[in-house]
Amino acid sequence: MSITKHKHQRVAVFIDTQNLYHSAKNLYSARVNFKNLLTDAVAKRQLVRAKAYVVNTESGDELAFFDALTKVGIDIKTKNLQVFAGGVKKADWDVGMAIDAVSIAHKIDAVVLATGDGDFVPLVKYLQARETQVEIISFGKSSSKALIEMADDFIDMDKNIKRYLICKSASRCPRQHHRSADKNI
Repeated sequence: MSITKHKHQRVAVFIDTQNLYHSAKNLYSARVNFKNLLTDAVAKRQLVRAKAYVVNTESGDELAFFDALTKVGIDIKTKNLQVFAGGVKKADWDVGMAIDAVSIAHKIDAVVLATGDGDFVPLVKYLQARETQVEIISFGKSSSKALIEMADDFIDMDKNIKRYLICKSASRCPRQHHRSADKNI
């Protein structure tokens, strides 16, 4: 993949919080380091907008997390958790993320999607057809192969898990495989 990344490039980052949260939890029993994710997604370019798509739960326990995202420069968009008859719960932001990316595409040079969800392949195609560079940052082990292949660039968070994970304790953090790890900030 040959892509352009330079300091004058305008970039927007859209974070599928649920997708990354569940990937980190299921793969590593850890949480995502969104500060490092944002730093690497922006890559010393001009950040126009960073949005995380999140869900309000019934308990409200997520408020401290929302504050932490805001403190590192990420705007949050919230929606309430839907509970259907029979107890099925749903909180899907795919359409909202796609609409926001399409809406800002004419003002930016690159879109970074922080997700591994293959449902975003049509969005990637649409943005690329309008000459917007599309980059993906996610855990490769749980990412759609079609999404990775379609992207102009892919940052595989699995290749530097120490940088992208927050563990309950250093001893419980997964060991880095075959690569050196940056220190968690």
